[in-house]
Amino acid sequence: MTAGRCTHILDFRDDVVVKRYTSWERGEPLREWAALTLLAEHAPGLAPTPLEAALNAHPPVIVMSRLPGRTLRGEQATGEQIKAMATALNRLHQIPPEVVEGVEPAAWRPAAAVDKTRVWADKQPDLGNNPLVQEAFRAGVAWLASNAPDQLTTNPLPPVLGLADGSHANYLWDEHEGRMRLIDWEDSGRNDRAFELGEVCEHISRVDGALDAEQLLVHIDLTPGEAQRVRDFRRLIALGWFLQLGPDGPATPHNPVGTVERQAERVLELLS
Repeated sequence: MTAGRCTHILDFRDDVVVKRYTSWERGEPLREWAALTLLAEHAPGLAPTPLEAALNAHPPVIVMSRLPGRTLRGEQATGEQIKAMATALNRLHQIPPEVVEGVEPAAWRPAAAVDKTRVWADKQPDLGNNPLVQEAFRAGVAWLASNAPDQLTTNPLPPVLGLADGSHANYLWDEHEGRMRLIDWEDSGRNDRAFELGEVCEHISRVDGALDAEQLLVHIDLTPGEAQRVRDFRRLIALGWFLQLGPDGPATPHNPVGTVERQAERVLELLS
């Protein structure tokens, strides 16, 4: 949940994409190459095919296949797109747990999200004087003070390989084949499935278009316990973005005017 971070430059060629990293202190090239290699074996076609890598170069470089389509960010997602998105996520989450156990944990995962959101709340960011915004802040702080967020830090279910980044720009829609593929694996790692679904539903990129999260979750097989965890992760992630949307907040420059008010409504809806 880092706003405005750019870690790479992409060179699009006829059949391949060359990705050069401008920042790699968090191991982004290694994470991406590991994920693409695993996906090529266990879920071929779901992501770009890894072709070449110079992981120790300066800068590190990965060459991968170029996939057709356009990213979902900025789209008013249709029912067909949402169903294809769910199909892609279900396939990703069906990679055997024993395979996923060998993957490095994602840097952005439940414990980190809980800690960072509480830190942001403790700073009492300037979110303006709108009564709705102030109500959302009070409700969010009260929820963070409960034990609900702490219960999210222990995963009772097998882990999944996850993008650890819910940006809708990471979902590539191929209208000719009617399928969704997943791109940009530099933050990926072993993660909690409910957290990953919460990220997709509540990433701030949703304000650039429209994605019916409830419709997406209809196509995801969830037990009642998982469904509640997804709901709580949605609360956590929506609140985290909300706390970054003050006049000096890191997420503000990248989102349209009125986003803090819209996010306040979202937070209150999810906490109700």
